[in-house]
Order: sequence, then structure tokens, then C-alpha cells
Amino acid sequence: MFDGQPLACFQPFIDTATGRIAGVEALGRLHQVSGELRSVGPLFANPDIASTALRRLDRLIREDALSRFREAPHDWFLSLNISPRWISALTSEQPLPSLIQLRQQGVPPSRVVFEITESGGDPTRLAEVVSRYRQAGARIAIDDFGAGYSQLDRVLALQPDILKLDMRLFQAAARGGPSGEVVKALAQMAEKTGCWIIAEGVETEAQLNFALECGARYLQGHLFAQAEPGFFPSDAFVERFAELRQGYVRSKLVERGRLMALRQQLAALMPQLQAWTLAKAPMEALPRLDAYPWLLRFFLCDRHGTQLTPNLEWREQRWQVDNRYLGHNWSWRPYFYHLLAEGWEERRLILSSTYRDATSNQYCLTAGQFFDEGKYLLLIDVDAAGL
Repeated sequence: MFDGQPLACFQPFIDTATGRIAGVEALGRLHQVSGELRSVGPLFANPDIASTALRRLDRLIREDALSRFREAPHDWFLSLNISPRWISALTSEQPLPSLIQLRQQGVPPSRVVFEITESGGDPTRLAEVVSRYRQAGARIAIDDFGAGYSQLDRVLALQPDILKLDMRLFQAAARGGPSGEVVKALAQMAEKTGCWIIAEGVETEAQLNFALECGARYLQGHLFAQAEPGFFPSDAFVERFAELRQGYVRSKLVERGRLMALRQQLAALMPQLQAWTLAKAPMEALPRLDAYPWLLRFFLCDRHGTQLTPNLEWREQRWQVDNRYLGHNWSWRPYFYHLLAEGWEERRLILSSTYRDATSNQYCLTAGQFFDEGKYLLLIDVDAAGL
């Protein structure tokens, strides 16, 4: 029925802690008479092909993968794709075909990750089967994480060991913009739930850097290797990854240097603005701020977080007064209670993490420092795009 001989090709996962290959994903191919290898992906997306034929094809590819995985280094894991639609077709007491194949091929379940693909299927049935995989000793991954809200439900229901970031979302996020913040938030959520992250589709150095920024444990993509019928040596990419990692570290050091320079400038600016604000001086007496082009706004709070002065904002090439936030209390904001915990006793200058401002849609960070015996707190919002 299918044009070509089914076989498995293997794409490696690079461990970011060592640069070594930690495992491989089995990807289905059809070996043509011409020698060309064609992906079976389009076949599984074709609604005109009977599901029974596709299940047969999938099991042939999986059997080939398992039979050859015995040749791989003993510390590697093998990732096998599992369709929730097919899982839903199994009865509750039916032996699981994948576990039968593992036993027949002599591959310990502890060396296997079952990668749950797509969204469909009966969620209750899926949870039952996943539990049986886990009881056998296998690990569970969720593919295309971030591609839809249903994936969040699935994470809560299945409690996977690994989350594989949706490739399209990941590659878009690596280019910057709001999607970058979304993916970082997803990665932080994964970390909080005890999951490891796989960054799939790593094809450029920029994408690798973004994957490291997200805390990815494993990297997968053409920057290192495509899927091949054979196995690479475990240390095949150690030297290459070390060079790329060092480039990432250098870029972070440059970024850190810019942040330290900003801190020094803020340390010089703070006393000027504190004095001007406390004196309730007129706008005409505002210190010259040309040397601080990143300054967006500043305002004064009491030590409890209540805003005492209007916002002074740089808009339309001049400083303007915005009274809308007078009397608002900001003690609930993370930057405030961090300031209170870290900066009140010593009156130290504290910088927040970078965030995207909901009003201006700019990347910002907030600097703050208590003064006048800790009675007041001056907060400065900084344009962080250049950082």
C-alpha cells in the first residue's frame, strides 16, 4: 500500500549539561527504490488512508527502531511517538502493543520515552494508558507543548516527565517579541512542575541561544543533525556544542555588562531625582536628563507602596505629568516586595527583572531605592530594549 520500505531514522537529543547525545527520537521514513528517504508524516495527516493501515505502518517502524536501538549506547533513551487517537481505540484490559514490542525486542521500558503527539483522543483513556506506561518504568513526554490550551489540561492530567516545545512557536519566539515571553513562561511552568524541556527545531545559533535562555535540557534540530538511519557517536557534537555554549555565555556577559553600566548610571541619577521630588520643585527645576535616554518615567511612593506623586513621563519629546496613579498602592507588585526585602535596611538600589509594560508595550525594568531614613521610595521605569 505504501511506496517504499518502512524504517526508522534517529535524530539525536543533545544534553545541554554535557553536549553529549542523551537519546534519539525515532522518526518514520519510507526507503524508496531510488535510495531516497521520505517522511511518513504526510501519510499520517492524510484522512483518506485507513487508520488500520497507518497503525500497521507505525508498528513496523517502531519494531525497526526497537530492534536497532539495542545497538545504541546503554545510557541513551529512545523517544517513540504515540497517537492518543489510537490509544483511545484500545480496551481497558487490552495489553499495550508498545509494551509488548519492548518486551519482544528486549528494550527496558526505563530506556523509553513515550511522546504523546497531537491533541485528540479520550482524555480518561489516555490517562489510564499513560499510567500503565509509567508503571512499566517508561517516561512520558508531551509533544508540541504550547500549541493550544488543551495542552495545559493535558499537562495537569498526565503529569509528564518531559515537555517538548511546539516547534513553530519556539522558532517564532526565538526571533523575539511577545511570543518569546510566552515561551519563557511555559518553560518556567515546566520547571515548576518538575518537567524537563526539549527544544525542537533548533536550526540556528539564535534559536540555540533562546533554548538555553528557556532552560532547555535537551536540544533537537538540524543545527546538529538530521534524522539518520544510523547512530552518531555519543560525543559527536561535544566540541561543536561547547563552542556554541561559549558564544551564548559571551553574549550574556555583554548583556550583563550593559546592565552593570545601567546600574552605575542609575546610582548617579537617583540622588538627583530624589532631591527634586522631595523638594516638590517645579518642572523648570528638573535636572537635565539628556544623558539618560532610557528613562521612561519616575514617581515617589511611601514605604508602604502608596504612590505620593504623579508619574513624570517622557512623551512627545517632553516631560509630562500623569496624575492617574496618585494614591495607587503597588505593594503587591513583585518589584516592591523585593525592594522591601532586599533594599530597605541598607537603602540599596534594586533592579527588577525585565518585563513588558502593558500600557506602552515596551520592555522595561523598574529600579527603586529607599531614602530619607526609609520613609520614601523612588521608582524609575527604564526602557530595557537595549539590554
